[in-house]
Formats: sequence, C-alpha cells, structure tokens
Amino acid sequence: MMLLNILSTVLFLTFLTLGVIHFYWAFGGEWAIKNAIPTKKENENIYFRPGAFITFLVGVFLIAFAFFYLFKSDYFVVELPSWTSYFLWILPSIFLLRAIGDFKYVGFFRSIKTTLFAKWDKKLFSPLSLFLSVLGFAILYLN
Repeated sequence: MMLLNILSTVLFLTFLTLGVIHFYWAFGGEWAIKNAIPTKKENENIYFRPGAFITFLVGVFLIAFAFFYLFKSDYFVVELPSWTSYFLWILPSIFLLRAIGDFKYVGFFRSIKTTLFAKWDKKLFSPLSLFLSVLGFAILYLN
C-alpha cells in the first residue's frame, strides 16, 4: 500500500519534528515559544506555562506517535500488540478535538482571536491539528 506508506511517513516526520521542537523548549529554547502559548488578552501574561518536565513529556509522546505511525507503514515489519490498534482511533481523535478547541483559547472555534497565539493558532496550529487528524483517520481507513 503505497498511499499508506506515504501517509505514515508524513505523520512520522511531522510528529518527529514537533517532538524535537518540544525537547528544544524543554531544555530552555526560546524560539517561537511566545507564539505557542495562549494568553488571556493581547500583551498580557500567559494563560498557562507548562514546565520543562511537562514539555519534555509532550515531546516524548509526540516522538512515540511518530514511531507508532512509522511502524504502521510497510517499511518495517514490527508486530505491535493488538491493543495498539485503538491508537488508530485515539490519536486522530485527539487532534480533531484540538482543532475544534476549547471554544475560548484554542481551536477553530476559540472566542479570543486577537492575541499572538490566536493568530498563530488560526494560521498554523489548528490547521496542523486538523491535517494530522485527517491523515490519521485516512490511515485507519487504509489499514
């Protein structure tokens, strides 16, 4: 299934990149961090700031997602436990919910729209979440 391999590779590379960015932030990197954290109002304190450990943990999960999708391709013959098939539903559902958002700070239906984060969420974060969700559901269909 060539299409399955292509979709798995795209998800692998995307999740791998996101994981590396989170590791960078966890170890003190500042590039693009202001764009990635919601604020309550324009030029106001951040809504929340995850600590280094939580950011590192998110990076670990993103890398795990990357390898999960890589192992779903035909590039490697890896026998995953049967319970991992639930992740084919869970992962794209998580990113679909992220794209929809909390109706206040994140997602397509957020009410706060003028902050720096909201602008980046509209341009990049929510569309990326929807993209990851669609590709994940496509892999579920192809599997």
